[in-house]
Amino acid sequence: MTLTIRRLDSASPDFRPQLSTLLAFEAGADEAIEHAVAGILADVKVRGDAALLEYTNRYDRLHADRVATLEIDQQALHSALNGLPPARRAALESAADRVRSYHERQKQECGSNGFTYVEADGTVLGQKVTALDRVGIYVPGGKAAYPSSVLMNAIPAKVAGVPEVIMVVPTPDGVKNELVLAAAAIAGVDRVFTVGGAQAVAALAYGTATIPAVDKIVGPGNAYVAAAKRRVFGIVGIDMIAGPSEILVICDGTTDPDWVAMDLFSQAEHDELAQSILLCPDAGYLAAVEASINTLLDAMPRKEVIRVSLTNRGALIKVRSMEEACGIANLIAPEHLEISAENPQQWADQVRHAGAMFLGRFSSEALGDYCAGPNHVLPTSRTARFSSPLGVYDFQKRSSIIFVSEAGAQSLGKIAAELAYGEGLQAHARSAELRLK
Repeated sequence: MTLTIRRLDSASPDFRPQLSTLLAFEAGADEAIEHAVAGILADVKVRGDAALLEYTNRYDRLHADRVATLEIDQQALHSALNGLPPARRAALESAADRVRSYHERQKQECGSNGFTYVEADGTVLGQKVTALDRVGIYVPGGKAAYPSSVLMNAIPAKVAGVPEVIMVVPTPDGVKNELVLAAAAIAGVDRVFTVGGAQAVAALAYGTATIPAVDKIVGPGNAYVAAAKRRVFGIVGIDMIAGPSEILVICDGTTDPDWVAMDLFSQAEHDELAQSILLCPDAGYLAAVEASINTLLDAMPRKEVIRVSLTNRGALIKVRSMEEACGIANLIAPEHLEISAENPQQWADQVRHAGAMFLGRFSSEALGDYCAGPNHVLPTSRTARFSSPLGVYDFQKRSSIIFVSEAGAQSLGKIAAELAYGEGLQAHARSAELRLK
C-alpha cells in the first residue's frame, strides 16, 4: 500500500496556517491519568514503602514482600556487564566513553568551576558551583530497553560531581534487561530499584524507608510518569516534560534520497505521534525521497508505526531557498535538525533554535541517539526556543558570593538605602545605613 505523505509549498498563500496545523500538538491533561497519578503520589507520600510495594506488585505483576528485595546490587550490575557478548559490550563502553568525554569538556567550558573577582575597594564578588547531592533517573522498562537513556542521564550527573545517582526501572513480570543493567554499571549508577510508573516518581520525590528522596528527577517515561513529574516539580527539580520525538531535515538535494528517507523513518518509528519533516528547494528531490519512502517502508519491522506517523504528522515541504528553509527551521525549533547539504555550516549559522544540529550528509540523527557524545535528551514541541539539551549544568547549582569590604559598604550602603526608601522598606535602608561611617 502506497504511503501518502503531506506535501506543502512555502510559496502557497496559506502555507503558514498549514504549517501551524502540521506542528500543532497539545498533549493535554488526560483527566483519568491525572486523577490516578494524584492518588498514587498522595498514597506513596503517606504510606511510603507499603504503597510503593502495593503498586509495583499490581502494575508489574510481581510478588515482592519488601521494597528492599527490588534493589539490584552492584555485583548484579557488573555480572550483567560481564555477561554481554563482546561486540555488544565494546559498543556500550565506546558509547559511554564518548558521552563521558563530551560532558567532561562541557563541564570545563560552561563555567562549572565558579569564579571570583576583587573590586578596587576590596569587595569580593563571584559564584560558587556545587553539584546536587542526589539525583534520580527514570529509565523506561517493559517491552522497550533503553541502555542509551541510562548513559545519557547518568553520565553527565556523575561528571557534574553528583555523589549519588539512583536509578528506577520497571521490570514487568520480573524480566530484567541485562543491557540496561550493564549500562548502569558502566555509567556509575549507585543504586538501582526495579520500580516504575508514578509510584517510582513519588518515591524519588518524597522518599520512603528504603528509597531516599532525591533533589532532581530526570529521564523519559509514559504519560503517567510525565504527569507525576509535572506534579512533583517544586518539591524536586525535573529535566523537562518531553513530547513526541521530532526530526527536521533541511536538504539541498545532493544527498542520496534513500538516506534521507531512512532518517525520516528513524524518528517516525518511535511512535505514531512522532514527527518527521523534510525541507528542500528542489521539487524533483522531494519526489525522489517520497519514492524512497515507499520503496523502503515494507522492509521496516515497525512499518505500521512509521506509516501512521508519516501520514498524520509528516511532511515534505518545498521551499524557495535554503535561506527560507533556515527561517522555517527557526519557527519549528525542532528537537533534531539535520542539515544535509554541501556546505552545512553556512546554513547552521542561520539557525538559532534547535535541540541538536547534525551537519553534513554523514551525520545521521541515529548517531546522536547512541554514541556521538552530545546528550540525546533534547527539548521537544518547539521548546528549543528557550530550552537546552540535558547537560552537566542540569546537575549543578550556583550560589552567589558577596564579600563586601568596609570601604565597599560605604558606597553600596548609600545606593541600597536610597532604593530601599524608594520601595518603602525602611528596615532594609537602616540595615545598610548602620554600616556607614
